[in-house]
Amino acid sequence: MSVGEPPITIVGNLAADPELRFTTSGAAIAKFSVASTPRSYDKTTNQWQDGTAMFLRCTAWRDLATHVAESLTKGMRVVVTGRLRQHNWKTDQGENRSMLTLEVDDIGPSLRFATAKVERAQRNGAGSGPADGAWSNAAPAPGGWGASAPAGAPATGDEPPF
Repeated sequence: MSVGEPPITIVGNLAADPELRFTTSGAAIAKFSVASTPRSYDKTTNQWQDGTAMFLRCTAWRDLATHVAESLTKGMRVVVTGRLRQHNWKTDQGENRSMLTLEVDDIGPSLRFATAKVERAQRNGAGSGPADGAWSNAAPAPGGWGASAPAGAPATGDEPPF
């Protein structure tokens, strides 16, 4: 994300199943729309009133795209964060057109009215960090926090080693 570029967050429902495609270079891209409908409570009728639905076209790339396509389906309530992009083009008749899309940085199911079980995705080899992260199932290295103190050192019990 560029400096000074504000992130946009939208909460809404997927309007259709995400469409997963691949570029000619093999990069995954998922396209989907999120429908967000504002609601307000009308005290005179004691009922909730729906406002006008806003549909925002979203694009996710690479691993995020495949995770979206494998995990999310039409109707799911999601929380999406990303950056707005304006696309401009001319029609065959010479008319100027533009459309806003959300280039997705992060997305997940909304847990307001649902539950989810998160499963750590396997890395495909070329990552930006160590393969054994905080979510790995590997056993902790010996001598870590909570291990017995070396001979001659005072026992620390439940105290952290810092």
